[in-house]
Amino acid sequence: MTDAATKPLLLTDIERAVRASWDAETCTPEYRARWTGENPARDQCGVTALVVNDLVGGDLLRGEVHVDGAWVDYHWWNRLGEGLEIDLTREQFAPHEIVTPGTVIPRPPNSELRRLREEYELLRGRVLDRLGAAGALP
Repeated sequence: MTDAATKPLLLTDIERAVRASWDAETCTPEYRARWTGENPARDQCGVTALVVNDLVGGDLLRGEVHVDGAWVDYHWWNRLGEGLEIDLTREQFAPHEIVTPGTVIPRPPNSELRRLREEYELLRGRVLDRLGAAGALP
């Protein structure tokens, strides 16, 4: 029998914990007023990609979001090993919002995070608590 403390994390466990941890306080601050529970992934991509990277490693990917051919924002997600991409916030986009292919962006050390630092730390803490892994990561 496997002890709960030694049970390996599954991607489904991580996904469930991340999705349960989102709210207006974890999304991009300049868009916080538009966040709703009907589209909980909206504006959560940057912090979510960082937390997933904390838990499973891999690359951070950043693509551009275009509407009517014009750039409007960036979108972040993860890539593991042999090209497996994990994008827990992809459903935030409407059909008219087009995301370009991603480019690998080097992850800055946590000590250098400035933008979204509070939101990232809040989401990370919630996810680790839900996974029972608080204190398990640096």
